[in-house]
Amino acid sequence: MQEQKIYGRREGAVGHVVFNNPAKLNAVSLDMWDGFVGLLKDYAKDPEVRCVVVSGAGGKAFVSGADISKFETERANAEAQVRYDAISKEGYEALYDFPKPTIAKITGYCIGGGMNLAACCDLRYCNEGARFGVPAAKLGLGYGFLRIERLSRIIGLSRSMEFLFTAKQYSAEEAYEMGLVNGVAPDAELDSMINNITGAIAQNAPLTIALAKAAAREIAKPESQQDHKKLDVMAKACFDSEDFKEGRRAFMEKRKPAFKGR
Repeated sequence: MQEQKIYGRREGAVGHVVFNNPAKLNAVSLDMWDGFVGLLKDYAKDPEVRCVVVSGAGGKAFVSGADISKFETERANAEAQVRYDAISKEGYEALYDFPKPTIAKITGYCIGGGMNLAACCDLRYCNEGARFGVPAAKLGLGYGFLRIERLSRIIGLSRSMEFLFTAKQYSAEEAYEMGLVNGVAPDAELDSMINNITGAIAQNAPLTIALAKAAAREIAKPESQQDHKKLDVMAKACFDSEDFKEGRRAFMEKRKPAFKGR
């Protein structure tokens, strides 16, 4: 039986999505994008899933970008490129618009499309050996507006231009210093770092967290396109929720709240 190139697994309230193509440093093909979108849809519908961790198998790479060996069949000309872009964009947008917190667990290389995937997550953590880069200028690829915009919102436009103009790779320490990642840990401690974050998210109020994420996505839009009314409705739902009552009771009773997301 052929091993799945992308798969999901549940660990309590945490949904995991794993890119499983370690022989090619988890390079992504079209069928992997299809599987990725399907997993995200399943996790979005599952009320027991409070957050999602995206990672790459093998320890040598998070995602190293598109599978260049597939370019002759999947991206051989402009027409094929349009199809590939549409399917890969669906994957990136499904992650960026995912309604629950998303975390990139980065080990090793995070290159090209991997950088874009990480930028679509809410939080990013990496091991000490992680390397980051956008080699588009070395391949003649067009690195589009959304990718540059999202990267620049995280590390600033000047740093983003340095990534693109030089096509150089940056260390985990450099990535942390520029704000690209939220934390760096030795290999043996990265899982613990991620578990501490997901554990904190899982025990907090889902409706409040959903509002915070929705607000973050509105902030990323031009002010003229922001939907504050939607956020007002979500805020009201928090105050009308059973979770708000539970939070108050737990505070008065000096115990941890048991939030249900309703």
